Amino acid sequence: MELVNMVESQIIASIKDQKDIDKAIKSSANIAFLLTGDISTVENYINQLREAGMYIFIHLDFMEGLSNSRSAVKYIADVLKPTGIITTKINMIKYAKEEGLLTIQRIFLIDRAAIQKGIEMVKSCKPDAVEVLPGLMPKVIDQLSRQLKLPLIVGGLIQEKEDILLALEAGALAVSSGDPRMWKFDL
Repeated sequence: MELVNMVESQIIASIKDQKDIDKAIKSSANIAFLLTGDISTVENYINQLREAGMYIFIHLDFMEGLSNSRSAVKYIADVLKPTGIITTKINMIKYAKEEGLLTIQRIFLIDRAAIQKGIEMVKSCKPDAVEVLPGLMPKVIDQLSRQLKLPLIVGGLIQEKEDILLALEAGALAVSSGDPRMWKFDL
């Protein structure tokens, strides 16, 4: 399944703390980015979210106890079975694709050089989608959505419904937020 077809709510619950898992489950979001947990807890978190009917993407860069290796990705695919992964690392995208997981490349846009480097990274590893941070740059979102021709998720520094609407108007498929108050918006 493609990420575009999974999006029912254009708000993605970016879960940074275990205490927010129940809030994500009760929210309007149908996709969760899991940015918390470790090798001993993440399976339970995934099961809770899966039982609630959510698609789950594990952010590999934040998962304690799992190295950035091919064998870690194989373990994730075979044992944990999330929908996919999020990472800033090109090699992890490639490994995850080999294991049949959906992939989201996270890029940070701090200046024009970072934008160009991000575009090059995305073109080299061909993820299923791209997450861009910060998400408060409608002109850049528009530029990237045209250049990359991939689903674009934006996040970071978004504080109001208006910020979300501007990002969506600029071409973002969805907005990820770590603020449980934002997960309630019905978009």
